Amino acid sequence: MKEVGLVGNAEREQLSRKMSGVLEKIRKRGSILVAMSGGVDSSLVALLAKMAVGDRAVAVTADSKTLPPGELEEAKRVAEEIGIRHVVVKVNELSNPDFVRNPPDRCYHCKKELILKLKEIAREHNLEAIVDGTNADDMKVHRPGAVALIENGVYSPLADVDLTKVEVRALAEMLGLPTADRPSMACLSSRFPYGREITEQGLRRVAEAERAIRGLVEVRELRVRDHGNLARIEVGRDERKLLFNTELLDLIAQKLKDLGFSYVTMDLQGYRSGSMDETLKEKTIPKPLKG
Repeated sequence: MKEVGLVGNAEREQLSRKMSGVLEKIRKRGSILVAMSGGVDSSLVALLAKMAVGDRAVAVTADSKTLPPGELEEAKRVAEEIGIRHVVVKVNELSNPDFVRNPPDRCYHCKKELILKLKEIAREHNLEAIVDGTNADDMKVHRPGAVALIENGVYSPLADVDLTKVEVRALAEMLGLPTADRPSMACLSSRFPYGREITEQGLRRVAEAERAIRGLVEVRELRVRDHGNLARIEVGRDERKLLFNTELLDLIAQKLKDLGFSYVTMDLQGYRSGSMDETLKEKTIPKPLKG
């Protein structure tokens, strides 16, 4: 992969030190299964695992109904470019009632079930350790899924060496990863307020709503939050102005009403990660597994 030197010398040195730390920590684990969604964090870990242990690294992507459209294809493309062996495993979170009822720790139940699948694959391929792309910033916010990972011995090398989201993107760019500037793409279940049941029909509707909006306006960051008969649209804070067109707003409203929403609104604050967590009184802050 081609290096694109878009960071200064001091930043480059710091990133290189942290990268060396990740490589060392992965290398000492011998053989690696990387839980790879296709986003920048897990793609970076997949690349570093490939650099550290070569063919003793395997990337695994979960194919489920909560995966946003196009994400599986993107994960396959990135794995091919990295040159890492890639396995796709089918999962069905909707078979788990603890996930379907959508409590604040929904992600805990999802990840706990996924880990069982990852451990099976690790045994099949004789892989000694499972790693994921959780970064240092993820360990400061509500992340019940990360707790499940830690409890089950999944190691997060980016968090361990204190690589922040900004640094992850900078390092990915430095290494020429195609995902360096990809916007974050959380699973579709994050579109629903806690306590609102997750259904296949609901997942399909928010996916179709986001696809419809992207077909009308080019935005990088987009979430359609499903509040029952009300759709709340979040776009990147710098992208809000792209929707300030009366004809476009009418088209978007009609598209989403055709999908069954009675009311269509735009969140004036724009997109921010974890907006559904803002009303939580108690949050689950994980403590990383050190290695």
